[in-house]
Amino acid sequence: SGMIKGILVFNNHGKPRLLKFYHHYTEEEQQQIVRETFQLVSKRDDNVCNFLEGGSMIGGNDYRLIYRHYATLYFIFCVDSSESELGILDLIQVFVETLDRCFENVCELDLIFHYDKVHHILGELVMGGMVLETNMNEILQRIQEQEKLEKAEAGISAAPARAVSAVKSMNLPQQIKDLKLPDLPSLGNFKNPF
Repeated sequence: SGMIKGILVFNNHGKPRLLKFYHHYTEEEQQQIVRETFQLVSKRDDNVCNFLEGGSMIGGNDYRLIYRHYATLYFIFCVDSSESELGILDLIQVFVETLDRCFENVCELDLIFHYDKVHHILGELVMGGMVLETNMNEILQRIQEQEKLEKAEAGISAAPARAVSAVKSMNLPQQIKDLKLPDLPSLGNFKNPF
């Protein structure tokens, strides 16, 4: 099974919105990786295939970029050559759909203002460069459980907000279970979350 070396999300101007490296790189190297990656993908037409050989920087030949471009954001996974391209494209889709569900139509600002939550969601998908979970409902359930714990720890002061969110989420778990996602190969008709 392959390894994911890094996950980069940046906007159409190359501004990083999420960086997660599963390898140690200095600050300087990270900036170079972002610059190089942005140059590689931003030059490409939106209807060419979504993978390409990586830059010189992250590990030469044994290294590819697999990405999806949604409106204002590029989601890029840097992987070694033993990772399945389609598997990673599916994973990016699961990541974006999960973000979309957690933030009700995710946008660039969510990635900035909910930095911790975005990393938490990513941590449910990928750990140490290995893919952990590809089922969105599982991920959403874990995120919800985590939030319940955090709210419980926040204690009485959060009670009014808790009451509101309890009412809102009462019939949520059932809806999530009943939700039938389209089969992943039909990637073309994935709605644009932005």
